[in-house]
Amino acid sequence: MIVKVVNPNTSAEMTALVERSAKAVAAPGTTVVAVRPAMGPASIESHYDEALSVPGLLAEVAAGEQSGVDGYVVACFGDPGLDAARELARGPVVGIAEAAMRTAAYLGRGFTVVTTLSRTRGRAWDLAERYGMRGLCRGVHACDIPVLELDRAALDVVTAACARAVEADGADAVVLGCAGMTDWAAPIAEAIGVPVVDGVQAGVLAVQALVEMGLRTGKRDEFAVPPPKRYTGLLRDFGS
Repeated sequence: MIVKVVNPNTSAEMTALVERSAKAVAAPGTTVVAVRPAMGPASIESHYDEALSVPGLLAEVAAGEQSGVDGYVVACFGDPGLDAARELARGPVVGIAEAAMRTAAYLGRGFTVVTTLSRTRGRAWDLAERYGMRGLCRGVHACDIPVLELDRAALDVVTAACARAVEADGADAVVLGCAGMTDWAAPIAEAIGVPVVDGVQAGVLAVQALVEMGLRTGKRDEFAVPPPKRYTGLLRDFGS
């Protein structure tokens, strides 16, 4: 089985981090390939960034379809381009926000999300609503650290934000709201005493399970391959 993890931003360092985390939970016989697009934003921290990340993401999915990839993880907590990627891919496509929220729902009566910048909180609430998790999502909190500044020095700040969020919301679990936090779930959980869910690993495990069960996105209607048409300008290579 080949699982392709697409980091929709262009950061090589963050892609390497995501790859290490994804490979740590890959089952024997599963090959994890983590990639970043050739075009797009350095980090995704706004609706504008998210929109401009989608062409590069879709190019990576299209390339994966040519190389025999079995399933995909979209490694950005905004789950950008998820519906479009599901149209292109034969196998399952899982976004890390959806995977993390669904995983957290198994762990208690409610979870809280701790994300990066406060301006991204609305997107997390939108996704909780979309995924049917609005009743379980007790709160969305920001640590106000930019994505590309989530280094080891920021771990204490994020840990403290998680502890405050659990106390404020009465949550049973925490969802980490950025792929750049992917290797922090275990140390934060140990520090604050509640389960902490990382969407990268949850996404890889979800894709593995779906592929093992022979399941894929339904192609009868909305997620059928998009009809061929001509695209122009910078998008001309996306036409068929």
